[in-house]
Amino acid sequence: MLYFCAFFGILKNLGVKNKHIVYVVLLLLVELLLPEAAIAKSNNKHAKIDATQPHTQPYRVELGLQGGLGYYVGDATPHIFNNVRETYGGHLRYKFDKRWALQVKGLYHHIIGPAIDKNKNVIGKWENNMINLDVMGEFNFFRFGFQEYDRRVKPITPYIFLGAGVAFYKGEQTANYGKVAAYIPFGFGAKWKFAKRWQLQLAWQHNLYMADDLEVASNYGNTWGLNGSNILNFDLTSQLTLGIVFEFAQQRKVCPWCDDHIAKPKNQKHKIKDGLGK
Repeated sequence: MLYFCAFFGILKNLGVKNKHIVYVVLLLLVELLLPEAAIAKSNNKHAKIDATQPHTQPYRVELGLQGGLGYYVGDATPHIFNNVRETYGGHLRYKFDKRWALQVKGLYHHIIGPAIDKNKNVIGKWENNMINLDVMGEFNFFRFGFQEYDRRVKPITPYIFLGAGVAFYKGEQTANYGKVAAYIPFGFGAKWKFAKRWQLQLAWQHNLYMADDLEVASNYGNTWGLNGSNILNFDLTSQLTLGIVFEFAQQRKVCPWCDDHIAKPKNQKHKIKDGLGK
């Protein structure tokens, strides 16, 4: 009301007599002020809900299982999504906040490719079984969660990740999982929180190995003698997985007293007298 009084006072001082101009400007003011008032009222309403509902506290830890398809890219197969095979595993994730998290993951991966002779003729196939263990940092593009009172928090978000890992696999002169190599995991994905403690996650992870012998042959495709000395010639594997995630370890309440005395005042045992609590 104060805005409208000031507005009409200014128009009177300026000597504006055209009623149509007054009506148009008045409608513009209503359009600008009413949405802001509605948003402020809504935010205040949700803030009250947050103060009296303990279930709004987020969960810090996640446990998930995932499965999908994986492939190898290297000297024998230079193209993506060739000779895809099964991959599956699990992960444990700790969330620092709604955007940053740390994930520990373990995956089993079966890779396969064509065996080629010196004349580049296919003479058979090779295969290898791998176990990948990695630690990765994650960043969500949106504030991710399931809180109705905060409009910035979204139940769906894309995310990216980067980390370090170690792989166990069969080498040229070793048995299954006898060879060890470090690798750099990186990639992107999407998360969907469809319930209070449940999520679905889609991830496309790439692993760049500090090795060039996943084909179980150290001299495979070594025409120019670059194996083991050029990072651009190292082997790479990728996994496209879909996972289900369960959240636990709920964050502690900022005010434990509020849930027993504010949210449920009828159950209050101690009455406060004279502000001294006696």
